[in-house]
Amino acid sequence: MKISIELTLTPLRDNFEEPIIEFIKELRASSFTVLENPLSTQIYGDYDTLMPYLTNEIKTAFENIDNGLLTMKIVKSDRSSYEPTF
Repeated sequence: MKISIELTLTPLRDNFEEPIIEFIKELRASSFTVLENPLSTQIYGDYDTLMPYLTNEIKTAFENIDNGLLTMKIVKSDRSSYEPTF
């Protein structure tokens, strides 16, 4: 089953950019399709391979910050080729 996931990592500290950049670099280095915008990162792939991968990457990101928040939205379909029609 193909899924699309939107992720927003928010370290709760003054120097918040470095952990976000490292998290995104790790996602980019994966075999999954990754798209970014200024507010979130989207990653696309097969549920059974993507979810275990994300579990490890999220754990690593959380280990590198004292306090933080990760917002995740999951859609059951591959939306990587979506283009607005308006």
